[in-house]
Amino acid sequence: MNLKKFFNTPTHEPFRDKKAERNLFARRTLVAFLGILLLTGVLFTNIYQLQIVNFDTYQTRSNGNRIKLLPLPPTRGLIYDRYGKLLAENLTFFGLYIVPEKTENLDRTLDELRYIVGLTDNDIENFKKERRRGTRYTPILLKPNLTEEQISRFAVNGYQYPSLEVRPYFKRHYLYGETMAHILGYVGKMNDKDVERLKREDKFANYAGTNDIGKLGIERYYEDILQGTTGFEEVEINNRGKVIRTLRSRPAVAGKSIHLTIDLALQRYITELLSGLKGAVVVLDPKDSSVLAMVSTPSYDNNLFVDGISSEDYKRLLNDLARPLYSRATQGAYPPASTVKPFIAVAAQTENVITPNTTIFDPGYWVLPNSTKTFS
Repeated sequence: MNLKKFFNTPTHEPFRDKKAERNLFARRTLVAFLGILLLTGVLFTNIYQLQIVNFDTYQTRSNGNRIKLLPLPPTRGLIYDRYGKLLAENLTFFGLYIVPEKTENLDRTLDELRYIVGLTDNDIENFKKERRRGTRYTPILLKPNLTEEQISRFAVNGYQYPSLEVRPYFKRHYLYGETMAHILGYVGKMNDKDVERLKREDKFANYAGTNDIGKLGIERYYEDILQGTTGFEEVEINNRGKVIRTLRSRPAVAGKSIHLTIDLALQRYITELLSGLKGAVVVLDPKDSSVLAMVSTPSYDNNLFVDGISSEDYKRLLNDLARPLYSRATQGAYPPASTVKPFIAVAAQTENVITPNTTIFDPGYWVLPNSTKTFS
């Protein structure tokens, strides 16, 4: 076999139409170019929509994420007696505030804070109630009345919780507790009924940044005067919810202070006289009928209600047979006794039954006609 001849046999290649290939390549190139051109047009159209047509809309949304209005709660008005002695004041405390929407794994965070700042079940319950009533991305008071030790412990661990912050806040304090409780009443945490009423009266916006409202007594009756007007700060925040700078602000207007007609010294004196007894004493000024003292015993410490009274303390007050929450001076129903005698005398004189000089002998008892039974 001639191998040389075998290997030198020419190979027959298939026929190739190079012109057709060039046309095909050109068509594919044109389609690709048109596709790129179309996608580029879509891209620039969307950019135009975003940057030009919908600029104001997206700028507003962006500012909504970057710029926040923080409420500035007003300082509540003070309460004084007739001689200017302070009865109700505002003390500065420190509390731990949290932005729930910025908190990763909220439940785990709350559990860890039990060991860091002594967070209790009552604190968590109050926080959840306030969260349901509050607005999103607004700091909510989580732990009130922080001690110096708790503040220090959080300062050490705070870097782990960027959505939490220690802030000062004002808390109502009653200097004379049980002595003035039935007169002053107290402020307490807003409940759902309070929120519904404030919204109905178009006053809810003025309570942004505060949870307190007058619940009883003077605090409730003069709520609109004592509350003041809420201010605001427009601030720029970062992605962690921390304030970078203040853009503008409107300061809060403090509530007006009020002076009562009550004489604190007389109130305390009568309270001491009724110590250990159940009763009520009301003293009026004969010149203008203003109330100088109004005592009901036993009483209670209204400071217990300011931060939200514990269930144990509330049960104790409710189950007390002496009924300390009951104001015998304003809620009690009593027979008129001798207070009705001047009205009878005026009526008798008007009808000419007696004169200003008429005298009547009173042996200290009364006998029914045709009877031997006496009434003393």
